[in-house]
Amino acid sequence: MLTYKEPLPRRPFRVVVAGVSGTGKTTLAGRIAVIIGAPHIEIDALYHGPNWVPRESFLDDVRSMVAQDSWTTEWQYRAARPLVTERADLVVWLDLPFWTTTLPRLVRRTLRRRLRREILWNGNTEPPLRTFFTDPDNIVRWAISTHFKYRAKILALETAAPHVTVVRLRSQREVERWLAGPLRCALDGNAL
Repeated sequence: MLTYKEPLPRRPFRVVVAGVSGTGKTTLAGRIAVIIGAPHIEIDALYHGPNWVPRESFLDDVRSMVAQDSWTTEWQYRAARPLVTERADLVVWLDLPFWTTTLPRLVRRTLRRRLRREILWNGNTEPPLRTFFTDPDNIVRWAISTHFKYRAKILALETAAPHVTVVRLRSQREVERWLAGPLRCALDGNAL
C-alpha cells in the first residue's frame, strides 16, 4: 500500500476511489478523471433508478463501464466491487479522520441536499429534513455504523487483488499532494 508521497508504479487508466460514505469519493473521482483524461462514471447514477429503486441493468451497466479502456468510479455496492476491482489498476483509499472530517462533511452534504431539495440521480431527491432524525436507514447513521468495517475490506484488497495498486490518503492535504505529485508524475512517464 502506497502513501501520498510514493510514486505510482505505472500510469493509471482505470481508477476506483474508495472510502466510507461522505468522505469525498465522487469529488475525488471526478478530479482524477480530469487529470488522467478518463470519463468519470458515477456508480450511484448507475445504481439508483427513479424513486430510489435499484436499476435492473445495474450490473450490466457496471460490466459495460469496466470493459472500457479508461474510467474512474467509486468503490461501492457489494455486487459491483468485484467487477470494478478486477479491471481497476489503481484504488485510491480516502481514509480521512471519520469524526473530525468525514462525518461533518456528510452531515453538511445531507442537510444541504435536503434543504435545497437537490435533484440527484435519475430525478431522485433525498427525503424531507424531518426524516434526518427519524429514518433508521439515514446515510449518516449508515456511515457511523459501517465506518469500522470498511478498513478490513480495503486491507483485504492487497491479497485478493494483487494486480491493483492501492494508495492510502489520510487527509485533504495528502489528497492535494498526491494529485499534484505522484499522480501527475505517473502521467508524465515518471512512474517507477
